[in-house]
Amino acid sequence: MEQVNETSVREFVFLGFSSLAGLQRLLFVVFLLVYLFTLGTNAIIISTIVLDRALHTPMYFFLAVLSCSETCYTFVIVPKMLVDLLAQKKIITFLGCAIQMFTFLFLGCSHSFLLAAMGYDRYVAICNPLRYALIMGPGVCGGLVAVACACGFTVAQIITSLVFRLPFHYSNQLHHFFCDISPVLKLASHHTHFNQIVIFMLCSLVLVIPLSLILVSYIRIISAILQFPSTVGKYKAFSTCASHLIVVTVHYGCASFIYLRPKSNYSSSQDALISVSYTILTPLFNPMIYTLRNKEFKSALHRVVGKTISQPQS
Repeated sequence: MEQVNETSVREFVFLGFSSLAGLQRLLFVVFLLVYLFTLGTNAIIISTIVLDRALHTPMYFFLAVLSCSETCYTFVIVPKMLVDLLAQKKIITFLGCAIQMFTFLFLGCSHSFLLAAMGYDRYVAICNPLRYALIMGPGVCGGLVAVACACGFTVAQIITSLVFRLPFHYSNQLHHFFCDISPVLKLASHHTHFNQIVIFMLCSLVLVIPLSLILVSYIRIISAILQFPSTVGKYKAFSTCASHLIVVTVHYGCASFIYLRPKSNYSSSQDALISVSYTILTPLFNPMIYTLRNKEFKSALHRVVGKTISQPQS
């Protein structure tokens, strides 16, 4: 009997959409269309930035990296979720769950620090326009992305190790549609206070540090904009920051709700709903927010499409 109780869980069963059994085929169609549109939109953004030399600036470099990151981010979760919506048994191996959590955390944490780098880019562009090209050179931009990825990798490795070193001997039914931290921790046979504190502190730092840097950048940006003599100049400056601010609000709002709550407030249904927003809807809206209001990008897209159409004729 003791040996049975000590049997380790070898796979997890997702129950994220089990309460919507009659709607799972409809959800599959809706999520598939949204996912394909997201992939297509991000592919257009990345290819346009790469092909049009007018967009070879730090701001669009960060936007291309952001689009690439969000494409990988959705690829970690959405394809498996789509398969599970049509499958009778929605399972993932223990190792597969650990890999999914690590990759998801790596991309999500890197995303947070990347948004901070984009905030710094806007600060330099508005507050030091004459030195912008010198300060935000290729080396600095590449270094900021590398630091963001290094921070994301380190945090993801530590949290994943802490979670999957815990014993899993009892239930393997995961009340979620992917391997997120709280649902997996809930299945552990027992927790250590140290693990919980470290995980909470790391999640807090990943959100608080980048958000603090963004707030400092925008305090200085707003101070500089208010000193502009013309109303038109103020409007243009604010418009260049509006898209970034919207994305920051959505990203940190969802992440704070999920990862900075007390454990007693954990709700699988609420978390699943919020998770759908930041794994499916947010990657769809972010590219649209950055490009639909951007005349420079739309002009570049028209040039790229025009060149592509005219090439076979020549």
